[in-house]
Amino acid sequence: MTDEQNPLEDAAENAAEKAGDAADELQEKGKEVLEDIEEGVNDAVEKATEIIHAENKKVLTGVLAIVVGGFGVHKFVLGYTTEGIIQIALTFVTCGIGAFVPLIEGIIYLTKSDDEFYQTYQANKKGWF
Repeated sequence: MTDEQNPLEDAAENAAEKAGDAADELQEKGKEVLEDIEEGVNDAVEKATEIIHAENKKVLTGVLAIVVGGFGVHKFVLGYTTEGIIQIALTFVTCGIGAFVPLIEGIIYLTKSDDEFYQTYQANKKGWF
Protein backbone atom coordinates (compact mmCIF):
# COMPACT_ATOMS: atom_id res chain seq x y z
CA MET A 1 0.00 0.00 0.00
CA THR A 2 1.17 3.56 -0.70
CA ASP A 3 1.42 6.60 1.54
CA GLU A 4 -1.95 7.71 0.33
CA GLN A 5 -4.99 7.01 2.50
CA ASN A 6 -7.60 4.77 1.14
CA PRO A 7 -11.00 6.24 0.20
CA LEU A 8 -12.68 4.73 3.24
CA GLU A 9 -10.33 6.55 5.63
CA ASP A 10 -10.91 9.82 3.76
CA ALA A 11 -14.66 9.40 4.04
CA ALA A 12 -14.37 8.62 7.75
CA GLU A 13 -12.25 11.73 8.36
CA ASN A 14 -14.70 13.90 6.41
CA ALA A 15 -17.65 12.46 8.33
CA ALA A 16 -15.87 13.00 11.65
CA GLU A 17 -15.03 16.58 10.70
CA LYS A 18 -18.63 17.27 9.65
CA ALA A 19 -19.93 15.66 12.84
CA GLY A 20 -17.57 17.83 14.91
CA ASP A 21 -18.72 20.97 13.08
CA ALA A 22 -22.36 19.99 13.55
CA ALA A 23 -21.76 19.34 17.26
CA ASP A 24 -20.12 22.75 17.67
CA GLU A 25 -22.99 24.42 15.84
CA LEU A 26 -25.53 22.56 17.94
CA GLN A 27 -23.73 23.56 21.12
CA GLU A 28 -23.83 27.23 20.09
CA LYS A 29 -27.54 27.01 19.27
CA GLY A 30 -28.15 25.32 22.63
CA LYS A 31 -26.36 28.15 24.44
CA GLU A 32 -28.49 30.71 22.60
CA VAL A 33 -31.70 28.86 23.48
CA LEU A 34 -30.67 28.62 27.15
CA GLU A 35 -29.86 32.34 27.23
CA ASP A 36 -33.29 33.10 25.73
CA ILE A 37 -34.99 30.87 28.30
CA GLU A 38 -33.05 32.45 31.16
CA GLU A 39 -33.97 35.93 29.92
CA GLY A 40 -37.64 34.93 29.67
CA VAL A 41 -37.65 33.47 33.19
CA ASN A 42 -35.96 36.56 34.60
CA ASP A 43 -38.53 38.80 32.88
CA ALA A 44 -41.40 36.70 34.24
CA VAL A 45 -40.03 36.80 37.79
CA GLU A 46 -39.49 40.56 37.55
CA LYS A 47 -43.04 41.14 36.30
CA ALA A 48 -44.52 38.90 39.00
CA THR A 49 -42.56 40.77 41.66
CA GLU A 50 -43.78 44.10 40.29
CA ILE A 51 -47.39 42.89 40.35
CA ILE A 52 -47.12 41.66 43.92
CA HIS A 53 -45.52 44.86 45.15
CA ALA A 54 -47.87 47.07 43.16
CA GLU A 55 -50.79 45.35 44.88
CA ASN A 56 -49.18 45.45 48.31
CA LYS A 57 -50.71 48.16 50.48
CA LYS A 58 -48.81 47.44 53.69
CA VAL A 59 -47.30 50.85 54.40
CA LEU A 60 -50.42 52.77 53.40
CA THR A 61 -52.77 50.69 55.54
CA GLY A 62 -50.32 50.57 58.46
CA VAL A 63 -49.94 54.35 58.58
CA LEU A 64 -53.67 54.94 58.10
CA ALA A 65 -54.46 52.46 60.88
CA ILE A 66 -52.15 54.27 63.29
CA VAL A 67 -53.13 57.84 62.34
CA VAL A 68 -56.87 57.66 61.57
CA GLY A 69 -57.67 54.05 62.40
CA GLY A 70 -60.69 54.92 64.50
CA PHE A 71 -62.53 55.86 61.32
CA GLY A 72 -61.77 52.48 59.73
CA VAL A 73 -60.05 54.00 56.71
CA HIS A 74 -57.43 51.26 56.60
CA LYS A 75 -60.18 48.63 56.38
CA PHE A 76 -61.78 50.40 53.42
CA VAL A 77 -58.39 50.62 51.64
CA LEU A 78 -58.02 46.84 51.98
CA GLY A 79 -61.55 46.35 50.66
CA TYR A 80 -63.11 45.31 54.00
CA THR A 81 -66.26 47.44 53.94
CA THR A 82 -68.08 45.55 56.70
CA GLU A 83 -65.06 45.64 59.01
CA GLY A 84 -64.61 49.36 58.29
CA ILE A 85 -68.20 50.10 59.31
CA ILE A 86 -67.79 47.96 62.43
CA GLN A 87 -64.61 49.89 63.31
CA ILE A 88 -66.40 53.24 62.98
CA ALA A 89 -69.29 52.01 65.14
CA LEU A 90 -66.85 50.57 67.71
CA THR A 91 -65.01 53.88 67.95
CA PHE A 92 -68.23 55.87 68.49
CA VAL A 93 -69.88 53.39 70.87
CA THR A 94 -66.78 53.25 73.09
CA CYS A 95 -66.22 57.02 72.90
CA GLY A 96 -62.88 56.60 71.15
CA ILE A 97 -61.47 53.71 73.16
CA GLY A 98 -62.12 51.38 70.21
CA ALA A 99 -59.52 53.36 68.25
CA PHE A 100 -56.79 51.43 70.07
CA VAL A 101 -57.63 48.32 68.02
CA PRO A 102 -56.48 49.93 64.73
CA LEU A 103 -53.38 51.27 66.47
CA ILE A 104 -52.39 47.70 67.30
CA GLU A 105 -53.38 46.56 63.79
CA GLY A 106 -51.22 49.28 62.23
CA ILE A 107 -48.20 48.14 64.20
CA ILE A 108 -48.88 44.52 63.20
CA TYR A 109 -49.24 45.52 59.54
CA LEU A 110 -45.95 47.41 59.52
CA THR A 111 -43.98 44.66 61.27
CA LYS A 112 -44.99 41.92 58.82
CA SER A 113 -42.92 41.24 55.73
CA ASP A 114 -44.38 42.44 52.42
CA ASP A 115 -45.14 38.92 51.26
CA GLU A 116 -46.63 37.88 54.62
CA PHE A 117 -48.84 40.99 54.68
CA TYR A 118 -49.96 40.40 51.10
CA GLN A 119 -50.79 36.75 51.73
CA THR A 120 -52.59 37.39 55.03
CA TYR A 121 -54.61 40.54 54.39
CA GLN A 122 -54.89 40.87 50.62
CA ALA A 123 -54.88 37.33 49.24
CA ASN A 124 -56.54 35.50 52.15
CA LYS A 125 -58.71 38.46 53.23
CA LYS A 126 -58.14 38.18 56.99
CA GLY A 127 -60.28 41.05 58.34
CA TRP A 128 -58.98 41.47 61.89
CA PHE A 129 -55.46 41.28 63.29
